[in-house]
Formats: sequence, structure tokens, C-alpha cells
Amino acid sequence: MMENIEKIFDAEEVIEDFEVMTKDVGRIQEETLGKILEENGGTEYMKQWGLNGRTDVETFKACVPIVSHSDLDPYIQRIADGDLSPILTGKPIQAISLSSGTTQGKPKFVPFNDELMNSTMQTFKTSFAFRNREFPIGNGKVLNIIYSSKQFKTKGGLAAGTATTHVYRNAQYKKTMKAMSTPICSPDEVIFGPDFQQSLYCHLLCGLIFRDEIQVVSSAFAHSIVHAFRTFEQVWEELVVDIREGVLSSRVTVPSIRLAMSKLLKPDPGLAETIYSKCSSLSNWYGLIPELFPNTKYIYGIMTGSMEPYLKKLRHYAGELPLVSADYGSSEGWVGVNVNPKFPPEMVTYAVLPNIGYFEFLPLEENLIGMEQANSSVGLTEVKLGEEYEIVFTNFAGLYRYRLGDVVKIKGFHNGTPELQFVCRRNLLLSINIDKNTEKDLQLAVEAAGKHLVDEKLEVMDFTSHVNVSADPGHYVIFWELSGEATDEILQECCNCLDKSFLDAGYVSSRKVNAIGALELMIVKRGTFHKILDHFVGLGGAVSQFKTPRCVGPKNSSLIQILSSNVVKSYSSTAFC
Repeated sequence: MMENIEKIFDAEEVIEDFEVMTKDVGRIQEETLGKILEENGGTEYMKQWGLNGRTDVETFKACVPIVSHSDLDPYIQRIADGDLSPILTGKPIQAISLSSGTTQGKPKFVPFNDELMNSTMQTFKTSFAFRNREFPIGNGKVLNIIYSSKQFKTKGGLAAGTATTHVYRNAQYKKTMKAMSTPICSPDEVIFGPDFQQSLYCHLLCGLIFRDEIQVVSSAFAHSIVHAFRTFEQVWEELVVDIREGVLSSRVTVPSIRLAMSKLLKPDPGLAETIYSKCSSLSNWYGLIPELFPNTKYIYGIMTGSMEPYLKKLRHYAGELPLVSADYGSSEGWVGVNVNPKFPPEMVTYAVLPNIGYFEFLPLEENLIGMEQANSSVGLTEVKLGEEYEIVFTNFAGLYRYRLGDVVKIKGFHNGTPELQFVCRRNLLLSINIDKNTEKDLQLAVEAAGKHLVDEKLEVMDFTSHVNVSADPGHYVIFWELSGEATDEILQECCNCLDKSFLDAGYVSSRKVNAIGALELMIVKRGTFHKILDHFVGLGGAVSQFKTPRCVGPKNSSLIQILSSNVVKSYSSTAFC
């Protein structure tokens, strides 16, 4: 997939390659596992399992245990500290990726190498080919609201940063974007700027300068797009002045960004007047994106899981433009591509790429009752329609039978490869005793309770949760940031509605006998979730990778402190009294 990336991108050729590969999934999976084991069978980690050079699936599953990140962390740490012996991979690891770490408060170290970069480009090209078939774009630009995190050197001298940072800094990425006729409208200095607020301002300014050329508005996550246009509401008049006068706002102080922007920014009173007129005529900012960028074909980014709560606001800004959910992957690697881009984000599925890793699936029922023997997994060709599984995968970067922690549902098949729907993260459960409420359950409860705010013309801007087990009995705590002031009466109704909207049988029965205490709704100051974002960035995270933690774990004391210190009102449910 990687040769001659500079040549004209042939979408039909890419699709044909995908069709051929997905018609022979079983063989491709065996070959992929064989390649991984041939390259890495002699490593310290793999030698201990007694494979003795065998690369077949049966031996691999019989000998190598299913593991979590904590099992591999000591090996990864040695690589990060400079141990050059073949620990996890035959060839040296070139960089370390950092997971988001927004839930437990500490990013994980994950190996990154050229093979992961190659699979990233294959994923991007495959999904773009299917997307371009449905929403064809000509030669234009993309307003890609992305930010690179600071890279730092590990003790052993490896570059460490988010996986997206490694991708954005790789020359192949730019070549691929150019080949797909979607070069980013912002200069590198903006993407790699040290202050994301200044970078965001300049992303918006670049988008406006090239407004007629913008064909796609995107970011890694839906949250970043919503955040960008919420910011636009605050700074649009300043942006208009910059364009009218051709002089960059004094809010941008980074010399490299100012220099790069000075090459793009020229006085343009006509453009300034157009933008001023468009913004002034909008009703509550509905349809803002197509008004600003009239040739945009769609909005693109990850919109599933913890991003779903932002869809309502994103649709408000998008007007009639399609929302297209981006592909399915993680810091550890890619899983599948969106080959049905016309599906709304709530229904999106991902076709697994069978050559980028070896995939196994743990049936969810077995996970929940603890039957997690190494041989209880099923392969890519053995999953059943409608069933839910946890993904276990083996990749080219030193992860073997690695539990990804994601629960997916099999929604169909593309030729022989399953199409997965993301359900939830396994460890994001609100649970005190026999209750089990997922991220999706929380989202539905917040949506139900949020309807009480509609008549007040208010919205829940962001939310998270925490299980308070220091109280007796333990209870759920839900934190809301609102767009304005609501009455105590309305918020008490919201609190009761939240409590009643958790439909899990274990929760309901426990609430009725007071084995779980009354749910608390805590209203936090405007800007609290921005403080959480700033905290995340301060730890070395990238804004592009930020996901509001929907459930704050007990170990994440710094986030609990930020939330608790910003509470302005608190309500206790009377729903079960």
C-alpha cells in the first residue's frame, strides 16, 4: 500500500485491494500472524512461551497468554529506558506513544514503529477511498483542527508523544494528504505550536482565508470541532478585524506562528465584510460551518463512544452537512475502517483490516463471569452476528494477545471481515456492588435529564461522573457544566430524572433497598471542563487526543480535585424516597 505514495491517488484501486483482501480473511489472518511471529519469535518476551519457531494459530493461542497493558509495561519501560536488546520486537522500536490517560489520570506507554505508521496510512487511504466514492471532492483544502503534543525524550532517547503526533510529524502523512487532494490549510507552525489556544485561533483564521477552497472540516475527535466553533463564537469579530487589516491579533505571541501567518494574511476588506455579514445573519449559530465554508462536503472525525454527546451541538453547527465518523483505532493501533460513510455516527460500523494485525475476540458473557482462559477467544472468521466481544489483538509493534479493553458488537460482514460497532470501554463502568452502568448508559441518562432544560433554552455543555464509595452507602455523582443559569426546581427534576434513567436491574434494585445511596448532581462553574483540558495538556497530552473522561476513577485525584473545587450547586435525588 505504501509504494509511490506521491502518484495520483487511485481510490478504485485501493477499494479493489480491500475487496480482494476481505474475501480471504482466514488466510490473510494466518499469514499476518505468521509474519509477526517470524519477525519477533526470537524476542525475550516471545521465547519464554515455548513456541520454538512455530507460527501457526493453534500453537500461538495455546502457548501465549492473553494480557493487559500492566503485564507488558515492565518490558515497554525497559525499551523506553534504552535497553536495545530484542525485548518485544526483533527490530528496534523507534518511538513511544502515549495513550490519552484521561480516565485514570496517567498515560500509558505504547511502542510505535514504521509498521504502525504503514497501517495508519493504509487505514487513512482505504477509508478515504470509500468516503470519496460517496462524497467526491476536487482539488481543495481541509480545515483540520489538529494539534501536536510536545514530544519529549525518554530516558533511553526515544521520542515520546501521542500516536497522532508521531503521525503528523511523519513525511508520509503529508504526502498521503496531498495525494488525496486534501492538504491541510494551516501551516506546520500552527499545528506544532506550543500553545493550543493560539494554534486554534490561527486554524480558524486559515480556514477563513481559504474559505472557498475548504472541502472538509475535520479533527481527530468531534469534541475538538465543537470546541473550535464554540471558540469561534467568542472571537469571530477579532478574526474579521485581522482579515480586514491584514494584521494578526496580538493574542498570538509565538514568533514562529506569527511569521508563518504573516505570509498568508493580507488585507482583504471584501472577505472581512462577507464573513461579518454571514455571522451577523445567523440564528443562534445554526449552520455556521457551511456559511463560513460554502464548498464543504462533510464534517469528519471520531464521533463514537465518548464523542457521541457532542453530536447534537456538532449537527447544530453543521446544518445540513453530513457528519462522517472516522476510523476505529487506539494508541495501540488500528482496528477497522468506516466503509459505509453515509451511515450516521450513531449507526457507524468498522470493517476490520485483516492484514494489519491478528485479531481475536473474547465473548462478553465469558468475560463478565471470569471465564477468561487463553483459549476462550474466537478468531476473526468465527465471530457471530449480533454478539458482543472484547477485542484482543496482536500487532507488529510488540503487543501479543493484548486486551484492548473495548467492547464491540458484530453488526454485519463486508465480504468475510466483520463490521464492528463500538459499544463501550470495559473499564468505564459505574459500579458499586451488583450494578453495572456503561458509558452509554450514562450518556442516555444525561440526554433524558437534559430534556428538562430545553424550555429554559439551556444545554449540558459537558459532563462526567464519579462513584463515591467513601460515603455509606456509596452513590453516583454526576457533574454538569451548563450553558447558563437554571432554577433549583428544574435542576432537582434533572437530578431525579438522572437517577431514574439508570435502568440496570442491579442499580434499580440496590437503590430501592438503599444499598446504593441517592444520586448527586453537581453543577460546576463555566470553564471547569476547560480546566480539565488544560490539566491534560499540562501533563503532555495533545488537544487532538483529548477525550472528556466520562467516569473519573478513584485514583485520578487531580481531576476529582478540579471538579470538586468548582462545584457551585449540588442536588440529591429524591426519586426513590
